[in-house]
Amino acid sequence: MSTRVETSNWPLPANGLRFITPPRLRRTLVRHPLTAGCYPLALGFYPDALGHRMSRPAPDDYLLIYCRAGQGWLETEDGRLAIGGGDLLLLPKGRAHAYGADPEKPWTLYWVHFDGELVADFLRPLGKGPLWRIGVQPRLLAEFDALLNLRKQGLSLPHFIYAAHQLQALLASLAVLPARAKLKSGRVLDVDAVQAVMRSHLHDSLNLDALAAQFKLSRFHFAKTYRALTGHAPIQDFIQLKMAHACRLLDEGEQGIREVAEQLGYEDVYYFSRLFRKVVGMAPSHYRALHQG
Repeated sequence: MSTRVETSNWPLPANGLRFITPPRLRRTLVRHPLTAGCYPLALGFYPDALGHRMSRPAPDDYLLIYCRAGQGWLETEDGRLAIGGGDLLLLPKGRAHAYGADPEKPWTLYWVHFDGELVADFLRPLGKGPLWRIGVQPRLLAEFDALLNLRKQGLSLPHFIYAAHQLQALLASLAVLPARAKLKSGRVLDVDAVQAVMRSHLHDSLNLDALAAQFKLSRFHFAKTYRALTGHAPIQDFIQLKMAHACRLLDEGEQGIREVAEQLGYEDVYYFSRLFRKVVGMAPSHYRALHQG
């Protein structure tokens, strides 16, 4: 294990922050059962980072950069990308990259270097990167700010264990950030908006054609874009939302299974039960029995 973290030597301005986990603590975090899966190596905040530039030909850790404002650029083996406010960069270990601030409108960014045995598992739901245009997300900004509080806590192991779990929570939260894509037509498909339509139809049926029409897209382009954003087919997610609502109705314990099925728009109670078993993993009657008494 390398004990050196490769961060830029860009001179910090008055409001800039940069904190590196000391080698002694790094060696402990690598072995500790509560942190070995994923732990921070260095983190920081660079406001209006004029002159910021970094080249890492053989990085031995992962790097997450979140651009809050301004502009910059990223170069990888796949080419050069323009970076702007609301862009998230995830740079894997072992892959050469370089990045820097725009000289006219320098970026403001949060960043964290990290490693661990489970990092690949945390990142798998995100799919291929290295760039996600997620927009400025207040929750994500707050999570970075909370992680940066580590620099105020001294060098005790319990605080670093807590920071490791904050980092893990931050990485896990990326998989459930609101997803949206700008289409060639100029329209934006927002997954939250799609799922809001789905929730408004929990008590009846909604096919793919009707759902796509709500967003003025063809069935094909709607389904393809939604799957690219979520990893799921839209009707699959609609059924998941219906079955989650079925669970809530069954938990209340006041309606029979046929009534629950009818409330969700299923006239055939056997078809409803098959769907419920497929999604939840047990029959509705067995699910209800879990919550009796």
